[in-house]
Amino acid sequence: MYIVLIVVLAVASVGVVLYNRLIRSRNRVDNAWSDIDVQLQRRHDLIPRLVTAVDQYAKYERATLETVTELRAEAMRVSDVGARGKAEEDLSAGIRRLIALAETYPDLKANENFLDLQNNLVETENYLQFARRYYNGSVRDYNTMTAAVPSNFVANMFGFDERSFFQKSADDAANVPLIKLGSVE
Repeated sequence: MYIVLIVVLAVASVGVVLYNRLIRSRNRVDNAWSDIDVQLQRRHDLIPRLVTAVDQYAKYERATLETVTELRAEAMRVSDVGARGKAEEDLSAGIRRLIALAETYPDLKANENFLDLQNNLVETENYLQFARRYYNGSVRDYNTMTAAVPSNFVANMFGFDERSFFQKSADDAANVPLIKLGSVE
């Protein structure tokens, strides 16, 4: 009788430990997503200022400005991690086109406000890259716990579902807008 009781207590203890590890891992994933969300919001907040700065110089580039504005709105609407990655990839391409306009307009390229916005955008993209790596590492660890024996029994019992990775494309280096910074003469 005591042996059965000890075995039941041991199994229950292992279950509690695994459950707590799953909770910690899930919270780490949620926290990592929060970091990404903060950086995405920062980027989304910079875009209208960038569009306005370019608009003052590039009156003939209305289509590019409108496209970036629409892409920003779409990226802000999407909540699914996979779809959000695709929307952010499209937005990054739009930002690259917008930044490329500076090459056509020397006055814009020399504008202090525009250069400050470029620097902030580069900084935000770097933060996003780090946050994405941390998030994807947390998701990898969490998904491993939900799939590996014996924690998968606890995960299935309590509804711990697999999480999606946040990938804007297969090549992380392609995700950062290429912005040339330097002294303007």
